[in-house]
Amino acid sequence: MAAVVLAVAALSGCQAWSGGVGEEPDEPVTTSAPTRPTGYGTVFLGVDECSSFGTTSFTEVPCAGERAAARVVARHDGRVGQGPLCPPTTDFVLHISESTDEQGGHDEDGGAVEDEDGDGSVPQGYACMRKLQPPHPGDPGGGGGPRTIVGDCVYGAGRGEVRETACDGNGRHDPEYEVTTAVDAKARCPAATDLYVRLGGSRPVGCAVPL
Repeated sequence: MAAVVLAVAALSGCQAWSGGVGEEPDEPVTTSAPTRPTGYGTVFLGVDECSSFGTTSFTEVPCAGERAAARVVARHDGRVGQGPLCPPTTDFVLHISESTDEQGGHDEDGGAVEDEDGDGSVPQGYACMRKLQPPHPGDPGGGGGPRTIVGDCVYGAGRGEVRETACDGNGRHDPEYEVTTAVDAKARCPAATDLYVRLGGSRPVGCAVPL
């Protein structure tokens, strides 16, 4: 039976850009989860289901159990870059794929699945996760999460790039700018705007001011 494989996105909030210059996110950490967990739902890590925390593995666990650490707030098929954005205050993202063996993998309905790039896994989707307990890096000013949102702070990372950091100064880097407004075009930013940050979504331009 095929095993479910997870990759957790970095919590560094790397979806910020300065002046339209893109920034690639850090490489995700790949980890294996138990084969086909049962008893918690028909879909592995479906909406409102919970996962444990770990550095190399994440498993589906009952939300009322002592091992529960984060809840699924949204679940989408396909790859993260090709699917819908996670909710703004998502703390981290789990990339879910299915390992293939020499005979080939199988989907949940028993049909054949194709390993497109030959890496031994087939993308099945991704889960947007919210921690059950604070701190929440995805909150405005929290310094992390997969999205940069209004209320977040960033610092210059060189080469025209910016990265997210905690607004309270407790992160590894001091905050230099705060995203105060989200608009659909640069021209709609307030006059005090000193930096434009790419946010994504229906209002993809973040207007940031120096701190």
